[in-house]
Amino acid sequence: MHKLVVLYPEPADPDHFRDYYVTNHLPLVKNWPGPLAWRYSFDVAAAEGETPYFAVFEADFVDAAAMDAALASPHGQRLSADVPNYATGGVVIINYPVQDATG
Repeated sequence: MHKLVVLYPEPADPDHFRDYYVTNHLPLVKNWPGPLAWRYSFDVAAAEGETPYFAVFEADFVDAAAMDAALASPHGQRLSADVPNYATGGVVIINYPVQDATG
């Protein structure tokens, strides 16, 4: 499995971010072909001190090739183009293969 994580620093208008994200952006994510599962949260906490992030999104893909195809698809490009409409604090995007630690 391969994971995509989007970390959102504090936006200029947190209320607008939440409203736009839930009302406009997540409906686009729901129709995005490719992810096996996805989740998000506005309750990001740091183990110590202040968290540098306001929100987080993560999506699971079969592998890196499936993630790359989903991101490069017209729908993936539409999702990327929508980010500036709410993420005024910018974004940090990371991805990685998930290692199974069981067994």
